[in-house]
Amino acid sequence: MARIKVKYGQNEIEIDSKDFYIDNESVEQVICNLASFVKDSTNNNVQYEYSCDQVPQTSGILHTLEDVEVHEPEFVKPTYIGKDQIKSKLEVLIRDAFFDQPRTVSEVVAQLREYGWSAVPLDVSKVLTNMAFTHELQKDLKEKRSYYSVVKLLQVN
Repeated sequence: MARIKVKYGQNEIEIDSKDFYIDNESVEQVICNLASFVKDSTNNNVQYEYSCDQVPQTSGILHTLEDVEVHEPEFVKPTYIGKDQIKSKLEVLIRDAFFDQPRTVSEVVAQLREYGWSAVPLDVSKVLTNMAFTHELQKDLKEKRSYYSVVKLLQVN
């Protein structure tokens, strides 16, 4: 899965897809192309102009950007996250709409792994249960399995 986000001020472009693959050689060109589209919406001027020619090929564009993270789950061992970090990582999944569909603990653990994080399934289960208890997530029981999803607000007409 490829996920690239280029942000300048309040404007951002994000690509998130399982339909294509970006390797280490082409990621710099993709980021460069995306960066050329980030605009300031207030006056419609390009605020971030970047030319791939500005960066020497030896250093690469990734070294010139802040907060850059490249993760290829099939080639890199995931980083272990402890109990105290699980909730913040689950909040990333919530923000990325992963919980728009009901998910089991094993699906959540697998998705964390796709993001480059490894956690003990029992610890993930405990955090999910706690988040359901505090109404941050909704917990449903189907066929003796727990499913977690975003809390759906009821609209009354």
